[in-house]
Amino acid sequence: MKDAAGQTQTEWQANLQKIGAEQGFYEALGDQHTALFVERGKTLIVTFENLDHVYGNAQDRMPWGYDFVTSRGWSMLGLMAHDWTWYRDGHVHDFFDRLREEGFFARFDKVIFYGASMGAYAAAVFSSAAPGATVICISPQATLDREVAPWETRYRKAWRRDYSDRYGYAPDMVAGAGAVHLFYDPRAPLDAMHASLFRGVNLHKYRCRFMGHRIASLWLQMGVLKPVIEGCVAGTMTASDFYTLLRRRRDTPRYQKEMLQTLEKLNRPRLLARYCRAVLARRRGPHFRKALRAAEDRIAKYDRKG
Repeated sequence: MKDAAGQTQTEWQANLQKIGAEQGFYEALGDQHTALFVERGKTLIVTFENLDHVYGNAQDRMPWGYDFVTSRGWSMLGLMAHDWTWYRDGHVHDFFDRLREEGFFARFDKVIFYGASMGAYAAAVFSSAAPGATVICISPQATLDREVAPWETRYRKAWRRDYSDRYGYAPDMVAGAGAVHLFYDPRAPLDAMHASLFRGVNLHKYRCRFMGHRIASLWLQMGVLKPVIEGCVAGTMTASDFYTLLRRRRDTPRYQKEMLQTLEKLNRPRLLARYCRAVLARRRGPHFRKALRAAEDRIAKYDRKG
């Protein structure tokens, strides 16, 4: 099977190997994970994602943020999973043990671990291999251990894996980190429960209301993902700065649509009508026009009854 550029996955991985050989290293970690290191400057960004997403969706078919990271003169270590493994693999664990023991992370002035969802879990647990590192977790997961989180009903495919050995419980693993930035939607019950398990003086929690689980993809549409990462890397990110950036959601179609769906479930027609009018004042929107008419009809019925 070939991608949009006409490359098979084997050819694509061979290209990653070439880049690693020329600029750092590329390493297969068993048969389910790979690691690509590209050396630039003294700041290292460690990322985690699903390899198939990189191959199928990324325009340059490189790990998340490759151009963003390297264009700033930062080094990058991109971990990629071939499946929804949650990085629970002895080969990956051994890899981070080895990097720690060899002093790999000590070569850099600043180390940042970044990930979203499954990647956020991995960023949290493996940050313990580099004490003092900054950790950026979007929609973080604490564990999928059925004894600890029996309320977690997602990710059934990964339930059978072992979350009790080394690099296991994310809230414990970030205890030795520097700043830990957690971004989550408090109105998404399961994500909020995971976030509540993270505690400590090094934690900075940012509430992303009405953004659901796929926060990172929404931030891409809003144009705020890179500013958020830059602020966390620089150590200048504050709650005030973050919520100022979040104001851009008001003009983002996906956020507006998800807010519309949320308000329709609340059975508050006056609030729904007010929101629809605010959106329609900015742009055309047939869904909002239809919802506004329905809300106004319900308001009229209530007024007649009153």
